[in-house]
Amino acid sequence: MDIIAGLENKNHTEAYQLLLELEGRSAESDELYAYFEAFLKLLESKSSFVRTRGFRLACAQAQWDIEGKIEQNLDTLLSMLEDEKPIAVRQCLAALHQVVLYQPDLIGKIEEKLKAMDLSKYKDSMRPLIEKDVEALRKMM
Repeated sequence: MDIIAGLENKNHTEAYQLLLELEGRSAESDELYAYFEAFLKLLESKSSFVRTRGFRLACAQAQWDIEGKIEQNLDTLLSMLEDEKPIAVRQCLAALHQVVLYQPDLIGKIEEKLKAMDLSKYKDSMRPLIEKDVEALRKMM
């Protein structure tokens, strides 16, 4: 099965199930580290679902990232924290926990991005949730 096609599947239920499976596999081994660039490419998708899947899987490679791919692409990854979809931002903040845990050298850049986030573009109903997610990530740092 083509992993990237599966992640881009318009059937969001199937694509989400694949995402969960791949995140589980990423926690256990480095078998998906070779797909890092492909996961990064998903950030260019028009679909916020696909962008989020790519971000989550790129972050899931943090513990296997001996080549510094996350650091080299950190600005691109962190640009997802400006996504117009608040749900995407929330999932990305959660996925960054992996990066903070396994790549502590990147905490400074992540912290800078968190400080620079403009949450005013999100509805009042979502803003406090994103703020809570930001705070949870900061507590990990």
